[in-house]
Amino acid sequence: MKLLITGACGFVGSSVALWFRQHKPEVGILGLDNFARPGSETNRLKLKQAGVEIRHADMRNLSDFEALPAVDWIIDAAANPSVLAGTDGRTSSRQLVEHNLYGTVNLLECCHRFHCGIVILSTSRVYSISALSQLPLVAQASGYSWDDRAELSIKGASESGLDIDFPTTPPISLYGSTKLASELLALEYGEAFSLPVWINRCGVMAGAGQFGTPDQGIFSFWIHSYAHKRPLKYIGFDGAGRQVRDALHPQDLAELISRQIERQPARDQNIFNLGGGADNAMSLAQLSQWCAQRFGSHRIGADTAPRTSDVPWLIMNNRAAQAQFSWAPKRSLTSILEEIAEHAGRNPNWLDLSAPQ
Repeated sequence: MKLLITGACGFVGSSVALWFRQHKPEVGILGLDNFARPGSETNRLKLKQAGVEIRHADMRNLSDFEALPAVDWIIDAAANPSVLAGTDGRTSSRQLVEHNLYGTVNLLECCHRFHCGIVILSTSRVYSISALSQLPLVAQASGYSWDDRAELSIKGASESGLDIDFPTTPPISLYGSTKLASELLALEYGEAFSLPVWINRCGVMAGAGQFGTPDQGIFSFWIHSYAHKRPLKYIGFDGAGRQVRDALHPQDLAELISRQIERQPARDQNIFNLGGGADNAMSLAQLSQWCAQRFGSHRIGADTAPRTSDVPWLIMNNRAAQAQFSWAPKRSLTSILEEIAEHAGRNPNWLDLSAPQ
């Protein structure tokens, strides 16, 4: 079997590639990356040493795909992953659409040409911001918790997290809309040309070596910043750090992908929510408490002004993937946090390496 992994030098793409080299050495891997993300160049040598061929390619340029060899599956891990992309002043809305949507079109044309399958790594941010803001939550001192006494009028949500039938009605952010549109195009290409398609809507990915920023990779960003006493602040939600997210390690994601590409997806059973789940979730305030025990005290500032597209609580329910693939995350939240902390200790300037230019 031959795999093509886009965004191969990013955190998720490189982690998936290395997992396959370790656990499925018979699988051939070709990785593509445009090295636009600060820090991504650091993974090139690591992948090369593991036997992964890396080529420079920009997903927006169809000509970059002309000389590619045929493959059996494409794993699409290339994207601008920030929910603030297109509105943050660092990237334009057109750049976001070109990277996240037009790039998908070029990949789907490759799938058509090779008649191969595709795994789309989508996002939890395809879900409605309005609906997420209406979830029945209780503001505890250390974070938002589910109010199981309240009546829930929104389909697809429970204390265990979001299911795929949770509303995707706008607004979902420009970023989320490009990913949702990519999902729909992938399903249409699959139907039109009989191509296998898997879509994984991933929550917050986390682990050592992640290029964290305040708006993407928050667990890594927070731990690296806290460990080296860099400025941190809670944004929005009364400036108390109550917002809750779950964390999924990319090795757990890679294991699921390996099971997916060995199967033929059934119609209406090829979209999954993937995350750490309720057992692997915590608030920013609770993350700060963990950091205080690990690194000592550090002052956290506060900015009560709301941030565009932020939501109070977002946990992914893995039950569909568990039922279909007998899969569940193996990495506990504590082990993920400790892995990041150890990496922060070995790499005190990591945030400088991966900070936006």
